[in-house]
Amino acid sequence: MAATPESVTPWENIRVPHDVDGSHGIFRAPKSMCALEANNDYQAINAWLDRHEATETQRAYRREAERLLLWAILERGRALSSLTSEDATTYRTFLRHPTPRARWVAPARPRSSSEWRPFTGALSPDSIAYALSVLGAMFRWLIEQRYVLANPFAGLKVRGAPHNGELNIARAFTAGEWELVRTIADGLEWSHDWTTPAAQRLRFVLDFGYGTGLRAAELVGVTLGGIEIGARGERWLHLTGKGAKIGKVVLPPLARFALDQYLVQRGLTVNPARWPPNTPLLGHLDAPGGITTPRLREILRRFFHAAADSIEVDHPALAGKLRRATPHWMRHTHATHALANGATLTTVRDNLRHASITTTSVYLDDDEVQRMRQIEGIFARRRAR
Repeated sequence: MAATPESVTPWENIRVPHDVDGSHGIFRAPKSMCALEANNDYQAINAWLDRHEATETQRAYRREAERLLLWAILERGRALSSLTSEDATTYRTFLRHPTPRARWVAPARPRSSSEWRPFTGALSPDSIAYALSVLGAMFRWLIEQRYVLANPFAGLKVRGAPHNGELNIARAFTAGEWELVRTIADGLEWSHDWTTPAAQRLRFVLDFGYGTGLRAAELVGVTLGGIEIGARGERWLHLTGKGAKIGKVVLPPLARFALDQYLVQRGLTVNPARWPPNTPLLGHLDAPGGITTPRLREILRRFFHAAADSIEVDHPALAGKLRRATPHWMRHTHATHALANGATLTTVRDNLRHASITTTSVYLDDDEVQRMRQIEGIFARRRAR
C-alpha cells in the first residue's frame, strides 16, 4: 500500500513515492562519500534500525521513524532527508496535537487493520522529548554514515519535559526508560517464553504499581474490598500501610484499567457491586488467594533481569539499573514522574502516605479533589503501541 495524501500505513507496508523518497533529498551527502548502500530514506532508516538487535528497542525506534516519515510525506510533501530545522520545530508542535485526527489518531488497532493509525492521542511532554531524542540519534547516525549533512532535530527542546539531570533519583526510571521497560513487558510471551497468565500478571503489577506508588507489601496485601467509589465517581484504595498506618491512595485511570483488564483475565467480574471483598488484587497463578511479598520480589527480579539482558547492547546504562531494581523502584518512579508532571509535593506526600492526613480539616474535601484530579491526570490509561 502506497502512502497517499489520504492514508497512512505501517512501516512494513510503506511504498514511498519517488519524488519524496529522498533519492534526491536536499540535504543528502554526495553518494560517493556515503558508507551506506541505501538509495533512499526508507532504506537508510532500515539500515539504522537493523543496527539494534533488541526487538523491543527496534520496535520503539521504528515507531518514531515511521511517524516522522509519514508526516514528512503527507503533511510537508517532502523527503525525510529534505526536512529543515523549521520542519522539525513544526513536527514538535504536531506531536502535541496530531492533526487531522481522522488521518493520524485512532484507538489501538492491529497493524494489519485498515483502521490502524500511528497515534492513539496527543503525546505528553516526556513522550515528545523521547521521540525527538530518538530522531536526533537517528540523524546523528545518518550523518556519521555520510548519508545526510545536517540534523534538523539538533538542540530542539520540549517545554514541560525534565532537563538532563533534573529529578536525578538513583532508584527511579526516567519516563523514556519506563516506556521502554513497559514495551518489553508487552512482548514477554513471544520474546521471553513467559506463560500468558504470568505475563498478564506482570503487566498488571507494572501498571498498577507505577500508577499508585504502593509498596510491595501493600501490593500483595490489598483486596477488592478496599476499593471505594467516591461521590464524584473517583476510586480510592483503602489500605493498611507501613507501621500499621491506615491510609488511602487515588486509583487513576492507568491503575483502574489495569485492574479491570486483570480481573477479566482471571475470570472475575469488573462490577464493584459483585466483588468478593476478600479477593486479593494480586492473584496466585495456580491456587486461590494471593502471593507473598518475597514471591512478588522474585517475579519482578526475573522480569527486570530478562529485560536487562534484552537491551544490554543498545542501552547498557538502563540494563545496569534494571539489574539493581527492586519493587520499590516503581514507587520512586511514580513519585518522580508525578512531580515532573505538575503534582504538588503535598499531593505526592499524601498519596505515598509519608505524613498523616488531618481528616478533620475544613479543607480536606478540597484537598482530596485536588489530589484525585492531579494523580488521575498524570497516570492516565496506558495507550496501546
